[in-house]
Amino acid sequence: MDKDLILNISNISLYSAFILYLVAVVPFSFSVRSSKKRAEKIGVTLTIVGFVLQIIYFITRWIAAGHAPVSNMYEFLTMFGIMMVGGFLVIYSIYKTPVLALFVLPIAMLLIAYASMFSRDVSPLIPALQSSWLAIHVITVTISYGILSISCVAGLIYLLAAVSPKEKSIHSFFVEVIMYFVVIVIGFILTTVVMKDIAGYDDTYFFIDKNDSNSVQHYHLPAFVTQQDSLLVDHVSGSDYEPKERTDILKWSKIELPAVINAQKLNTVIWSIVIGTILYGILRLIFKGRTLFSLIKPLTKRVNLSLMDEIGYRSVIIGFPLFALGGILFASIWAQMAWSRYWGWDPKEVWALITFLYYAIFLHLRLGKGWEGRKSAWLAVGGLAIILFNVIAVNLIVAGLHSYA
Repeated sequence: MDKDLILNISNISLYSAFILYLVAVVPFSFSVRSSKKRAEKIGVTLTIVGFVLQIIYFITRWIAAGHAPVSNMYEFLTMFGIMMVGGFLVIYSIYKTPVLALFVLPIAMLLIAYASMFSRDVSPLIPALQSSWLAIHVITVTISYGILSISCVAGLIYLLAAVSPKEKSIHSFFVEVIMYFVVIVIGFILTTVVMKDIAGYDDTYFFIDKNDSNSVQHYHLPAFVTQQDSLLVDHVSGSDYEPKERTDILKWSKIELPAVINAQKLNTVIWSIVIGTILYGILRLIFKGRTLFSLIKPLTKRVNLSLMDEIGYRSVIIGFPLFALGGILFASIWAQMAWSRYWGWDPKEVWALITFLYYAIFLHLRLGKGWEGRKSAWLAVGGLAIILFNVIAVNLIVAGLHSYA
């Protein structure tokens, strides 16, 4: 079968899954307000079909690429989404809790949408990735991430149900902060789609990278920050560029960063915060000052708090050893094969260790100190924050051996 045809099947399967998840949110929304099971069954069926389509995407892309599709940000994030939905289906089969879907499916859709911001091209693996341990390491890590993310979702639902938006407390404040960051992610996706795919904005900067090699970065948003001694250029042909004058709305910006930091990615983060903050303010005005927390809280009216607490804890019990296996043990074996050392304090390795220690402390506080309820819920939410920082910020902004992703 033709490679391009297989890739088309793969892409169609993924985007069909996205649509099914979007549709599934509707019956799940009805199910949390009604004691009838019909809407819940429809939602679960749509989710299962969407999950199968994601598996088809994964298998067909593997066939087309000739290797496990986990070698770049697009493939990793879509794999993350697959495992998160898979984790939900496993938890649902045990606890029959449809409210989880109202949060898991939107997050999975955000992961798919965010992944689409990166290159979807299939390319040969660089030498460091040409090992079966790559697939073993990354697939195990994404399975653990998917399960640990369910812990976060359960914790967030617990907080939404247990905390009143009217109370003046640190709990209500930080629940709203979580809503704010969700809006930032949505704002980033919308802005990137508009500027890159619709407006076609593209500025190219020439600079010397951390390996003293000539490099270029493509900005799809006006540059707040650039690399040190970078130069705005026009592409002439091949590897030839010529300087051009900067004329965008931020031409006054002179902030330059060392090569160890990816200025183009950091610029995207800055724009995400700016656009997300503006979007958040608009939403508050539309809803007459009401917090987003107060708008979402009715969805958790019938939530069983003790059940959410148990799901959050059980998810960590399962996800933590899987992460230790994939993120520490398998990763070190792969590192030895790729770079001839088991550990090298690369930024990604450091944050993998931080993630491991965080969940070890989580379990210690839970089992040894009796941290349950709100305390445990906040720990679960904090865990996902660390995972997302490791997946996104460390991969994209900080230069290291994992910067290929």
